Amino acid sequence: MPVNRYWVWALPLFGTILFVYLLGPILTPFVFAAGLAYLGDPLADRLEALKLSRTAAVVVVFATLTVAFALLVLLLFPVLEQQIRTLVQNLPRYGEWIQRQLQPLLSLFLPEGQQLDAESIKKFVSEHWGTAGGVASTVFKSAFSSGTAILALVTNLLLIPVITFYLLRDWDHLVAWIRGQVPKRAVGTVSELAAETDEVLGQFMRGQLLVMVSLALVYTVGLWIAGLDLALLIGLGAGVVSFVPYLGVVVGLIASSIAMLVQTGDPLQLIWIAAIFGLGQLLEGAVLQPLLVGDAIGLHPVTVIFAVLAGGQLFGFVGVLLALPAAAAIAVLVRYAGRRWKQSQLYSQAPTPNPDQE
Repeated sequence: MPVNRYWVWALPLFGTILFVYLLGPILTPFVFAAGLAYLGDPLADRLEALKLSRTAAVVVVFATLTVAFALLVLLLFPVLEQQIRTLVQNLPRYGEWIQRQLQPLLSLFLPEGQQLDAESIKKFVSEHWGTAGGVASTVFKSAFSSGTAILALVTNLLLIPVITFYLLRDWDHLVAWIRGQVPKRAVGTVSELAAETDEVLGQFMRGQLLVMVSLALVYTVGLWIAGLDLALLIGLGAGVVSFVPYLGVVVGLIASSIAMLVQTGDPLQLIWIAAIFGLGQLLEGAVLQPLLVGDAIGLHPVTVIFAVLAGGQLFGFVGVLLALPAAAAIAVLVRYAGRRWKQSQLYSQAPTPNPDQE
C-alpha cells in the first residue's frame, strides 16, 4: 500500500482523538447514551424480526429500560439515603477511630516534640484556614455561584434518555452510513474486523455488566448478613468499580473493614468481612468471569488497569468510559496484525544458508 493511502485511515483517527480531547467535557451523556443504545440494539432487532416497526421496537425497549431503572431507583434510593445519612452522622466517630489507630504509627515519622491529636489538628486548621478558605471559596464560586454545575448535571441526566432514544432508533442507519464511507477495496477487511469487534465488545459489555450486578448483590447481601450498617452503600460501590480488576475488592474490603471496626469495635468481625470478599473473588474468578465474559476481550488484567488509567489521564471521565471499548477494538486490530504477520513472506521465509558455516 503506498504511503499516501495511510492518510485515509490516519486522518480520521487523528481527528477522532482530537475531537474527544477537545470536547470531552460535553461528551459524557453521548457516551452513556451510545452505550445504552449499543446494548439495546440486539433486543430491538429481535423485536423487528417479530414484525414490529423499528420505532415500535425502540419504544418497547426504551420503555422497558426506563421502567427497570425507575424501579431500581425507587427500591434503592430510600435505603441509600438512609445509609448516606448514617455515614455523615458517624463521620466524627470515623475520624476519632482513624486518629487512635494512626497516631502510634505516625508518631514514628513526625518530628520530635510533635504529635497528631485533636489540638494539633485544630491548630493546623486555624493557621491555614485563610489559605484553605481562599481556595475553597474560589472552587465553590466557580462551580456553584450561578448554579452552572448543578444545571449541567441535570441537563446531562435529561439528555441521556433523549439521545439514547434517537441513537437506538437510527442505529442501523448509522452503521450502514459508516459502512458506506469505507473505501470499496477495504470493505471486506473492515467488515470482518468490525464484526469481530462487535462480537468481542458486545459480549464483554453485557457480561461485565452482569458481573458487576452479581458482585454488588453478593457483597451487599454478605455485608447485610454480617450486620454492617453501610452494607448497601459499600456493596454497591464495590460492585460498580469491579470493572477494574481487583479495584472493587480492595475498595470494598478497606471501606467495610473500617466501617465494621468503628461500628462494633470487635476485630474478630473482620473475619466475616474477609470471608465475604474472598467468596466474591472466588465466584468472580471461577464462575462469573468464565461464564458471563469468558475470554471475550482478550486483555490481561494489567492491560485493563493501564487502559483505564491512561484513558482517565488523557481524556478525563470520558476517557475512563471509553477505555475498555477502545482497548477491545485495539486488541482485535492487534490480533489481526498478528495473523497477517504470520501469513507474510517475511515471517515464513526460511533463513538463507551461510556458506562460511558449510
